[in-house]
Amino acid sequence: MADVDSHAKVAAPTGGAFLIERQNADSVLIPEAFDDELKQFSKTARTFVEREILPDFEQLEALDYALSRQKMAKAGELGLLGVEIPEEYGGLGASKAASAVITEAISGSGSFNVTFSAHSGIGTLPIVYFGTEEQKRQYLPKLASGEWIAAYCLTEPGSGSDSLAAKTRAVLDGDEWVLDGTKMWISNAGFADLFIVFAKVDGEKFTGFLVEKGTPGLSLGAEEKKMGIKGSSTRMVILEGARIPKQNLLGEIGKGHHIAFGILNIGRFKLAMGASGGVKNLIEVAQRYARERQQFGVPIATFGLIKQKVGAMTAEGYALESAAYRLVGSMDAALEGKESSAEQLSALNEYAVEYSFIKVFGSESLDFVVDEALQIYGGYGFSADYPIELPYRNSRINRIFEGTNEINRMLTVDQLLKRAMRGQLDLLGPAQDAMMGKPATEAHGPEVLADANLALANLKLATLMVAGMGAMAYMQGLEQEQELMARVADMVGLAYFAESALLRAERLQGTRSAETATLLARIYAFAAVDRARDLGVEALRRIPRGKEAMPRLQAYLAEHGVDLIELRRGAAEAVYEADGYPLG
Repeated sequence: MADVDSHAKVAAPTGGAFLIERQNADSVLIPEAFDDELKQFSKTARTFVEREILPDFEQLEALDYALSRQKMAKAGELGLLGVEIPEEYGGLGASKAASAVITEAISGSGSFNVTFSAHSGIGTLPIVYFGTEEQKRQYLPKLASGEWIAAYCLTEPGSGSDSLAAKTRAVLDGDEWVLDGTKMWISNAGFADLFIVFAKVDGEKFTGFLVEKGTPGLSLGAEEKKMGIKGSSTRMVILEGARIPKQNLLGEIGKGHHIAFGILNIGRFKLAMGASGGVKNLIEVAQRYARERQQFGVPIATFGLIKQKVGAMTAEGYALESAAYRLVGSMDAALEGKESSAEQLSALNEYAVEYSFIKVFGSESLDFVVDEALQIYGGYGFSADYPIELPYRNSRINRIFEGTNEINRMLTVDQLLKRAMRGQLDLLGPAQDAMMGKPATEAHGPEVLADANLALANLKLATLMVAGMGAMAYMQGLEQEQELMARVADMVGLAYFAESALLRAERLQGTRSAETATLLARIYAFAAVDRARDLGVEALRRIPRGKEAMPRLQAYLAEHGVDLIELRRGAAEAVYEADGYPLG
């Protein structure tokens, strides 16, 4: 069978355009098309986890500052911390895809994953994209090597999701900035050397600053007693007349929201990428236990309800992995030819819609899979002596990190509408057509995926119809209809994930992975139609005169007749045969 071409040109589509355009399968990045460099990055990170983290796992989970710093220095030595830092500042200057494969691999490191990600992502990238030349040369080499550890300080006791409501103040006094305020839930705070702090200059202009450990007036609260990620440091950062040099201003005065939100966008993508790695790890351990555990004289893996769990878990994992690598491929393509930091960040911000819903779907897929994995283990899953209890506790934070899932659902729709209003995305015409049109009848792609691709085309029409009707009915008041916006956001995400799964399966036709990819893509796509049907019905019930559109919604999301139970059985058998996640 043929191999996948690793040199195919990956495209940079317009953000959000997947709702109205169909991307060519050959222009999408998939794991099977990784080049040798990406494979080496992944291997290096996985070897690091196996050799450096797992042998000392329990000590790291007990929150050992010194050991955490030692492991971070080792990660720096291997180049894992500096993958997104330009070479001239001690990094590797590698692609976003390289960062993605490392993020996925590090996900198997428990709480250390938080330490690593908080440093290399939101702790370092603000300086990469917004630092002055002097700041980059002063701090980035130390951050790349792991000599210094970074922390990102945005959240306050009274401002979580509403970060612009921060009360921390900054006042210029001669050649120094004086900072006063409190930040909370700060990852890495206990052993960080550098704090990215957001404060309001003169109480009004939201701005970023660089605050070094040991700064007079900087102190820390006690370690938080958390439900999960216990091996990561989480403390309050207290600023009481903390004085820093004038040159430690990060970016421009009053432009701190560009830093905060731009970096959080990338963080949302990385969270989903880490969730993908976690899902695949959980599938492996859960299916292995199911095949070993005997009940009524046979392995529980043979039971239909266990197969349903394994099959559904794997379809979720496949769609998440497909969507995440599709997105990072678009990100790298958008960065081509962009030299300045401002150009690069602008290119990355093109996918703000995708970052929001991929974070939601990634975190919720992980929660679904870890819950099903625990159920497969039964009572043993509830025991800390078995490998599910800890990831079960750790996974819960992901629906809160990087903006709650509720906020990200609002952002998905808000950003789509703003792009349409600015003329960046032609949604109005297609939405009006969907409100008046008929179901699609022509399918794209290979015959084996024709029914699923047709279902996807109509899922997009249903999403456009519901979104358009909601926007027209409520206009500026739509933001007060959060329940409606959340349902539209989920339909949007389902369309992207289903399409990502199908595009990957299409590209894999003719390879040894084709049958499994096709099976998993069809499971996810038809399940997405079923989920979207329920979401659309609830949304239309809320929209004035929405009931009149119910027949059209039912036509778009018609009963497909596919036996998902049988398909999930087949997916489970593929997992058992592969002794784990069956692709990649």
